[in-house]
This record gives sequence, C-alpha cells and structure tokens, in this order.
Amino acid sequence: MKFKILQDNLRRVLWDRIESGELTGLKLAQQTGFKQAHISNFLNRKRGLSIEGMDKVLQVQHLSVLDLLDPSEVNKRASVLPPSDDEFENVVLTDAPTAATQPLITAMHVKEIFKFKKSFLRRLRAESEPARSSWQRFVLIKLDPKDALPMSPRLVPGALLLLDRHYTALTPYRKGEVNLYAVLKNDICVVRYVEVAGNQLILRPHDQASPLDVIPIDPGKSPADQIVGRVCHIAVEA
Repeated sequence: MKFKILQDNLRRVLWDRIESGELTGLKLAQQTGFKQAHISNFLNRKRGLSIEGMDKVLQVQHLSVLDLLDPSEVNKRASVLPPSDDEFENVVLTDAPTAATQPLITAMHVKEIFKFKKSFLRRLRAESEPARSSWQRFVLIKLDPKDALPMSPRLVPGALLLLDRHYTALTPYRKGEVNLYAVLKNDICVVRYVEVAGNQLILRPHDQASPLDVIPIDPGKSPADQIVGRVCHIAVEA
C-alpha cells in the first residue's frame, strides 16, 4: 500500500472523530505540538505529513498503522497462524504490551502457539464497545510475577491467561460473577477487576491488602477504550 493511501485513510479516521465530536483540529494540534494551520492543511488535503508527523498523530490518537489498512488485506498478509482443519484452533502467546496495543499479532511477537477446542471458543460470547472486528480475537499472555501479587490467590505467577479482545464491555459475563479484565495502563496491560467511578476506571485487586489503581478516562473516550479484553480462561503450566 502506498504512503499516500495511508495518509488518505488517516484523514478519514480523523474526520470521523471530528464529526462525532470526540476530536477537533485545535485539540489535535495541541496534542501533537503542530500549528493548527498545519493540521488544517493536512485534513483538507492541501499538504501531507512527514513520516515523523504521521507517527506523532498515530501516537496521540492511539492508532496503529494497521488501523489504516483494510482488515481483510492485513489478515491475509500478516497472519502467522497455520490453518487448522481439525477440532482445535491455534491461539498465539504474546507479551502483554503487544496484546494491549496491536490489533493483529505478527510473527515477531509470537512466543508460542497453543491449541484450544473450537467448540469452546465458539461458545464464548463477544460484547465490545467499540467494535473490535478488525482485532485478532483470542490471544494468550503470561502473567508477570509483579502483576500476580495483587491478584493472589486467584492468579499465580506465570499463569497463562486467554484474553477475549472482543469482550470490552463491563457487563457481567455471568449473572452474579465479576469479570476479570486485562486493562491498558501506560501502554501495557494489567489484570484486575474493573469498575467505573465518574470519569475514572477503578482497577480492583483480589488481594484486599493491595492498593487500588485508578486510570482517568480521556474526554470523548469510553471505559471500553482502556479494556484489552476479558480473561476467559486461566491455565497454569505444570
């Protein structure tokens, strides 16, 4: 795909956000440090952005280059999973920052591939706000020992967590049960119970002696924008 097409696709994404009221040209200029006229000229196709300029816009708008590509084309070119013709589906193990920020997991970020029964994965209900249709749905992460302490004894260091990245709503998956989520925090993900209080996400540990974490919800964003996915399966390697 040509660089010009990427810029056109970026304009479309930005105009969609402007028309929905979650962004303005002035706010984008303030976020990037560019002059407002520079942003206006880009949005109105009077000039392009340098590679460094595009990187800055993508960064402040929490976008990836993959968000500017056609999902079917990306899947065709970036898929690292071999086809599965039996009753099992291949699911990749990756690091937590990649799981939190990358819609598709490319080969360089795959640590291992595990098999899950297709019947199990198909039974899992998705509920995303906003839609995550272009994101690779199921990924595995290994729980960091530091992140395991606040969730003890429910989670142990090194546990493998299957994340459903198409479930970002705070709706309980089962009545009477509290969902466990991986949540984006400073470009990584932490695993906690999640509540909303005003314009903040409250990350609650399982261990009552551990402190709460609080993440502000940016204006124009929803709590789901910070949620990586629901933990739908926990396994401990022998």
